[in-house]
Amino acid sequence: MEPTAVVTETPVEVNSPVSLEGDSLKQATRTGKRKSDEPDKPETSVPSKRCRGRKKPGSGERYIPPPQRRNPCISQEHFNETSYYFEGGLRKVRPYYYDFKTYCKGRWIGKSLLEVFKSEFRAESTEYYQRAAKEGRIRLNETTVEDLSVVLRNNDHMRNTVHRHEPPVVSRPMEVLVDDGEVIVVDKPASIPVHPCGRFRHNTVIFILGKELGISKLHTVHRLDRLTSGVLLLARTLETSKKLDQLVRDRQLEKEYVCRVDGEFPDGELICEEPILVVSFKIGLCRVDPKGKECRTVFNRLSFNGKTSVVRCLPLTGRTHQIRVHLQYLGFPIINDPIYGSSAWGPHRGKGGLVGKSDKELLQALVEEHQSKESLHLLDIPDDGIGNVQEAGKNKTSEKMVRLDGSCESDKSGENDQTQTDVICGDKKPDAQVPTGCSSSSEAVNEASHSASYMDLNSTSLKESQSSLPNKSNGNETEENDSTQKTPPVARDHLCSECKLVRPDPTEKELIMYLHALRYKGPDFEYSTRLPDWAKEDWVETD
Repeated sequence: MEPTAVVTETPVEVNSPVSLEGDSLKQATRTGKRKSDEPDKPETSVPSKRCRGRKKPGSGERYIPPPQRRNPCISQEHFNETSYYFEGGLRKVRPYYYDFKTYCKGRWIGKSLLEVFKSEFRAESTEYYQRAAKEGRIRLNETTVEDLSVVLRNNDHMRNTVHRHEPPVVSRPMEVLVDDGEVIVVDKPASIPVHPCGRFRHNTVIFILGKELGISKLHTVHRLDRLTSGVLLLARTLETSKKLDQLVRDRQLEKEYVCRVDGEFPDGELICEEPILVVSFKIGLCRVDPKGKECRTVFNRLSFNGKTSVVRCLPLTGRTHQIRVHLQYLGFPIINDPIYGSSAWGPHRGKGGLVGKSDKELLQALVEEHQSKESLHLLDIPDDGIGNVQEAGKNKTSEKMVRLDGSCESDKSGENDQTQTDVICGDKKPDAQVPTGCSSSSEAVNEASHSASYMDLNSTSLKESQSSLPNKSNGNETEENDSTQKTPPVARDHLCSECKLVRPDPTEKELIMYLHALRYKGPDFEYSTRLPDWAKEDWVETD
């Protein structure tokens, strides 16, 4: 085969900073009169649009204050909610009290609080919510609610205080590759979400950078899947964020990934242009489908060790799970991909788009497979998604967990509708639902799955319980990093069902998927990381 001619370009410095100069950042000057130039007008008392037509509550009616805009920025107050400890190669978060807040959704209007809890937040029993209400943990418009029969109305503000547990992630330090005051580039370890979502809050890139390195008020530019490692760009300023976002939209940001796949990948360049359809935004599951959106990924094999291949991937579009779905379609899934390498896809594991199951059957098969292996934590499926599947297959067994008293009970981790995303300064305010009880497994994969309500981030602990919590974060917990360290005592909550369970820890190997963002390159910058050990030609997999 003739070698492909390479066009030599002007070299750029690897891991060089973004230049903010140039036409891409110049903003057009808007013409118009200044307010001070306008002639003075007599002040008149005109009610605001929000207040017009608002009726005062009649006798016996419940007063509902007007909705207020709250500061969504993550601050030091949020970083100080709890602290980390390290054990068995894992970064763990001490359980803490947290307030989930939301305004009443349209579909809740006219329903009682108890009806909403029973229909949408099924992680806990009716008895739990009734006890929580009596202890002042459930509030409506900042007033404690002891009777859950109260009927919800438009603009009702709900607050639910829970004892929150987070899943562990790998303990590998977050390496900062570049910090030039405008852009921060980190080498994200696998297993760590970029921003708060699902059960994850402190075990995220945003919180780890804030708590351990004092880096906050960041703007996300792009996202990596939780199990994917590699180059992650975060902007320090809104101007830089807008510039990089425009590069992404204009497809001027060149992305290079490496992965290790099953089998002998074909030599030479291979292009996959199969359209990808999101099966469910809420679930975050995708597949090749003619009705999907256009996609294009360029693959090149780098090495083959007789069993698996290392493949270079250039995604020219940015669809959800694009690389993973295209590799599955080609018949070479990433060897430890818990979703697209699963046998739930059938004997061909989705090769050529052959599944032979409906979307609902496929999701149910995925959940059942990981339940049998006690590895539901590996699925990027939000809790309500798992719960819906479990309802569809009621005759199936649930994942078992050991209680502290030695008995077993079924995992309720999928039975609640609790998707939560916190807001990073400068980003759009994502919508979220009110998770209740101790949050359970899995993260929300796609922001589009969140329903239309605004989540306030101001978290306050129960005063009577705060003193029993472990020492709060001092901004740097890395000195505790001792893999043999015993689990420190943590505050237990008498209402918390999670406190009564002992979940087996995932192994460090289980939390790593062999997909790595190796390089991101723009018109005047290039950021890259070292090649992961598993991507090297002489790598040998260990049991």
